[in-house]
Amino acid sequence: MSFLRAARAALAGQSCLPRIFVAVVIVVVVVLAGFSISCGSSSRSTPGHNHNAYVTLPARGSVLLLHINGATGAITLGAETPQVQNTSPTGIALLPSKKFLYAVNSSSFADSISIFNVASDGTLALSGTPTPAGNGPNAAVIDPSGKYLLVTNNFGNDVSVYSIDAGSGALAEVAGSPFPANSNPAEILITPSGRFVYVTNPGIGMVTAFSFSNGVLTQLPSSPVSSGAGAFGLAVDGSEHFLYVANPAASNPPPFSSTRGNISGFTIASDGGLTPILGSPFTVTNGNGPSAVAVDPSERFVYATTPGSSFSVWCFAITPANGQLVAVTNSPFSVTAGGLFALFDPSGNYLYIGSQDAKGIAGYTYNPSTGAPSAITGSPFSTLAAPGKMVLSE
Repeated sequence: MSFLRAARAALAGQSCLPRIFVAVVIVVVVVLAGFSISCGSSSRSTPGHNHNAYVTLPARGSVLLLHINGATGAITLGAETPQVQNTSPTGIALLPSKKFLYAVNSSSFADSISIFNVASDGTLALSGTPTPAGNGPNAAVIDPSGKYLLVTNNFGNDVSVYSIDAGSGALAEVAGSPFPANSNPAEILITPSGRFVYVTNPGIGMVTAFSFSNGVLTQLPSSPVSSGAGAFGLAVDGSEHFLYVANPAASNPPPFSSTRGNISGFTIASDGGLTPILGSPFTVTNGNGPSAVAVDPSERFVYATTPGSSFSVWCFAITPANGQLVAVTNSPFSVTAGGLFALFDPSGNYLYIGSQDAKGIAGYTYNPSTGAPSAITGSPFSTLAAPGKMVLSE
């Protein structure tokens, strides 16, 4: 096993950056969305619809099924896939049809992508032999059409794009793939329209932007753009007006110089180009290292979290006219959180945060007027080992 792969395996399950080059140490945090004076383009729905979720377990070499109670947000454990030695799955993506699930495996022998058939009860069954992946595969996303899987390759400095066979779920790399994506690409986001793709490059503090059409990534002439030291997590509003990026290692000027890390905000042009929002980057008075960002479905809040329970949840209001972020009252909140991921359930009622220990997922509801989070009964929920990434069925 090479030194880099050994280091990567040792970090799996402890950090949201298991494949980010070893020279950079990033304090992990997740950002929650802030309150705005507008109701946004969508609203929270009435609780009650039960559904499933899936989480990768890098240290166990497996994927775990989760059952989510739509009325309460509580999580119970389902079946775990057979553990595969010498693999460290992190990135995970679920087809919109919910027929197939993909887990990105970093392996000491061969990097790969596992394909699972999804049964009607949500259980997973491995389908055939894993597909070979790029060098250091990390994060994964499926485009809105369900035709393509995109995977960042941290050691390869590129993004692989695979076409998805609708019948079997099989993957085939598209012509021209992998596509250059600058140094050590980490997180990846595709906009709701499927037209644009954004990738963070933590080592150089940049965001690489692409247009996306028929499986082909074309880097924008204005890309990459500067974000901040350790640029990692990405989030976009549903209207595709604003992109927010977490910069966990960035320094701040007074009066915020005691706080490390901030959130960059960008307006998204019609061609996908990024322009910094006035006042960006945005930060808080206490807390350190935001690494993941989530915009709530109503487009009113941006939420972020850090490991631990001290000043661990940053909460901002989105100003509808220009995307500026304003810290809400009592933010940052000192509640149990984590730095691996932050995402909302399909109803928009619950926020789930990945933690670095076996109490793997913290769950919260939030006040629709103030953005203040409240723990779901039973939170945090164990995932047997520290999670990698999580995906929710809709």
